[in-house]
Amino acid sequence: MKWFSILLFMVVGFSLAVAQHLPEGIDDPQLWKKALQIHRSAIVLDTHVDVTMRIFHEGFDIGQRHADGHFDLPRAREGGLDGLFFSIFVPNRMDSLHPAKYALELIDAVYSAVEKYPDQIEMAYTSADIRRIHKEGKIAALMGMENGSPIEHSLGLLRDFYRLGVRYITLTHSKPNDISDSATDTALWGGLSEFGKQVVQEMNRLGMLIDVSHLSDEAIRDVLSISQTPVIASHSSVRALAHHPRNLPDELLKGIARNGGVVQINFYSGYLSDAYNSAYQKAKKELAPQIAALKEKFADDENAYWRAYIKLFDAYQIPVPDVTAIVDHIDYVVKVAGIDHVGLGSDFDGVSSLPERLPDVSALPIITYYLLKRGYTEEQIQKILGGNLLRVMEANEKFRAEHYAAEGK
Repeated sequence: MKWFSILLFMVVGFSLAVAQHLPEGIDDPQLWKKALQIHRSAIVLDTHVDVTMRIFHEGFDIGQRHADGHFDLPRAREGGLDGLFFSIFVPNRMDSLHPAKYALELIDAVYSAVEKYPDQIEMAYTSADIRRIHKEGKIAALMGMENGSPIEHSLGLLRDFYRLGVRYITLTHSKPNDISDSATDTALWGGLSEFGKQVVQEMNRLGMLIDVSHLSDEAIRDVLSISQTPVIASHSSVRALAHHPRNLPDELLKGIARNGGVVQINFYSGYLSDAYNSAYQKAKKELAPQIAALKEKFADDENAYWRAYIKLFDAYQIPVPDVTAIVDHIDYVVKVAGIDHVGLGSDFDGVSSLPERLPDVSALPIITYYLLKRGYTEEQIQKILGGNLLRVMEANEKFRAEHYAAEGK
């Protein structure tokens, strides 16, 4: 009965935390109550949380409530989060500085953080693990590698990272690597490299999710033409609503839907709002000398670099979108790709700005409220909050069972 006691504690704690007062802008108490009930019953999954760098570089304790940042376990419980992918983020500028070693250190940091709180959070490796851990009233912890450079041009290392628990790989990040071109830099391959095509095939065989966030449009087309399993965009939004190259155009939204995949909406203000991004880019141009100096100063400390980088923008009054912008992007994906192909990939602790009224993970139920307000049914909301991602995981796991195990490897 231990698991039942834990579950009861979690449900009651979540209910009290979010029901003590109506959040700002909530004008329908009954609908808010219904939103909380749906949110509690759903399996709420976030495919991209960047707190890992804080854990590794700062000794950040996920079990304690913090006044800064976006994620810790107390706030995650308040927000009804049931599972997350800790990002194993290795920037492209570390490609020549032992990226595999750094990735392994980040993986170790995740395991150490999770093992410290076995009554609250547990490592998960499959969709069945997520469902079991959810029933036990705990949070499921998974890992996704952001940037494929740590496999260091080795399919053997790719398999090793899978064995260690990495369940998706974002093939590249802000620049091209030996696998793929990036959405935000000059193309090197015109899509995927020949090695990148082998990586996609091997990831399929392993049952590892292929993540197309950060990839160029051409590279995503290559992935979709090769992959035999549903892919994910772990933290991307919609280009028709915010014209950032990191966002997905209609053509690729439809392509991911045909593939059976899912687009996990990013919460970063710059991927949600053209007004924000325009002001941000202007400020970034003005700050270019300071940014270059920070890159040199923190060449060996990515976490310190990003923290200092974010602080540079404190003096700028950049217009932040409302939380309803997230729902606008969800609506758009549903319209273009269908209800089965959208989810949540916050980018918590990896972005400099979140929308108004969504300061951190504790505020997640407000998304459910606005989905209800726009007419989504409970079944549809459960798909968006985590059901669609679980379906994609199950499809990849099934492919692995049919192909990888059959080869006796």
